[in-house]
Amino acid sequence: MSEEILMNITPMESRVAVVENGVLQEVYIERTQRRGIVGNIYKGKVVRVLPGMQAAFVDIGLERAAFIHASEIIPKNNNAKENETASSNESEPHISYLVHEGQSIVVQVTKDPLGTKGARLTTHISIPARYLVYMPHTNHVGISLRIEDQQERERLKVMVEKLLEEHGIQDKGGFILRTAAEGVGEAEILNDIFFLHRLWDSISESIASTKAPVAVYEDLPLYLRTLRDLVEPVIEKVRIDSKETYLKVLKFVKKLIPRIEDRVEYYPGERPIFDLYSVEDEIQRALSRKVPLKSGGHLIIDQTEAMTTIDVNTGAFVGHRNLEETIFKTNLEAATAIARQLRLRNLGGIIIIDFIDMEDDEHKRQVFRMLEKNLERDHAKTNITGVSELGLVEMTRKRTRESLENVLCEPCPTCQGRGSLKTPETVCYEIFREILREARAYDSDTYLVLAAQTVVDRLLEEDSGNVADLEEFIEKNIRIQVEPMYTQEQFDVVLV
Repeated sequence: MSEEILMNITPMESRVAVVENGVLQEVYIERTQRRGIVGNIYKGKVVRVLPGMQAAFVDIGLERAAFIHASEIIPKNNNAKENETASSNESEPHISYLVHEGQSIVVQVTKDPLGTKGARLTTHISIPARYLVYMPHTNHVGISLRIEDQQERERLKVMVEKLLEEHGIQDKGGFILRTAAEGVGEAEILNDIFFLHRLWDSISESIASTKAPVAVYEDLPLYLRTLRDLVEPVIEKVRIDSKETYLKVLKFVKKLIPRIEDRVEYYPGERPIFDLYSVEDEIQRALSRKVPLKSGGHLIIDQTEAMTTIDVNTGAFVGHRNLEETIFKTNLEAATAIARQLRLRNLGGIIIIDFIDMEDDEHKRQVFRMLEKNLERDHAKTNITGVSELGLVEMTRKRTRESLENVLCEPCPTCQGRGSLKTPETVCYEIFREILREARAYDSDTYLVLAAQTVVDRLLEEDSGNVADLEEFIEKNIRIQVEPMYTQEQFDVVLV
């Protein structure tokens, strides 16, 4: 499998596309004036404690107060290591014993503000480098679950513990070895350990010398985070269309990830970099409800605040043998397409998938396995809970940032996000009711109706008889006028 990363950098925004075998799989967008804050560390101030919810609101200097649950707060008197390994059956301390209003607290953002919700916080601080994640409040050494080879897991764990002991820093925080650490030697790991310790010392100084609310650490910009988090052995090229950013990336790579230096390229082409693999077209298609499948079937994706629903339809695909074969092939293709769409659109939270009903249990198992297999390459944590009694596949996908639709779009001001408009007929009847209401309340010789062109056309044509009947009933004149700036649902009845 060939994989490339394309970076389109402008002063206003940075965009990163992950392309596998010439097909866009993921897109990340960061706007200069609206940078994400996941990973940032703040010295915040507790502004409200909610005992009933076991949570608190913390002012970290943003427009909306951020939210922290009791389970995300490390008790002051607890041994960090005991706290890390505590049984899930033990009841967590009450929020009132953990924080109080007006208290300063050091927190890290785990989720960006989404919609009307504030950022989510934790006091379990973790700072990532290329191969390690540093956790200053534990002494634990863990390994990424994506490293499956047991011998390699043991080698890495022993290596880190040995290095920490040799340099007398085994009690200065814990580490998690990231997927990128697989096959890496002592020198690279030691560089990360020293870098992370120096960084935490600097953050600690800022915490001690500043007054809440204030940011004490901000994560790297998108183009550097991409190199730190996404560049794996399968990545063949990283192409960047900005010379200035390319030079910054080279400097970063030489210092922290020298083995990928030969894969980083400056792209000077006249053709926009996102046109190389039709990335721009794919982004536009990712904003549509309907996703066509090669077989002729299609997906319908509806994103709401509570959950995302995905419906699979056969469409024009009728198969060659029988209906069961048609359904099975459509569902198989849909399973692959759904996994890609989740990554591309960055859909998170609860996801309900309605595959076409299958009779054959083996077909069901294969479709389920195909979905699981395609989700394995997802960088976000996913969990398929199984098939419900109604035959729906229920799953969750970790949500840490806004979906692609929420980043690029806003609710339609005409339909207020409903996705539909009242028909001209409906609006006409609303106008008739409004005229009757005003005729009872006010005395006027003439009523002037201001409405959109489509509504006026209907009033003058199909409903012209109703207008005449209404004039006779109220014994008043009704004038009709087009208001070009009105939407189809807008109208006014004016006394003349």
